Amino acid sequence: MERIGNLIPEAARRLGLDEELRMARAIATWEALVEERVPAAAGACRLLRIDGFALIVEADAAIVAQELRLRSPELLDAFAAAPGGLRATELRLRIRREGPAV
Repeated sequence: MERIGNLIPEAARRLGLDEELRMARAIATWEALVEERVPAAAGACRLLRIDGFALIVEADAAIVAQELRLRSPELLDAFAAAPGGLRATELRLRIRREGPAV
């Protein structure tokens, strides 16, 4: 008998979904780190993608982006050390743009 968590990576690889699984783990890792280390930004930012060694993060407001930028060395180190994370050297932030009101 094996744990399903041990079977998922191999099944994802066979189905060609290993990149999606890796990204899902990275997103969950990012959310947990922000909640733990920058609670005011929890729910107000999201990891969009990983571009080489850069984490591309969208923030809902400029103040959230600024706080993440100030804490980026700490967040990048924690992300590298966390299961599901990886060594990133840069945090690229963008502010979410609101669409026109309808």
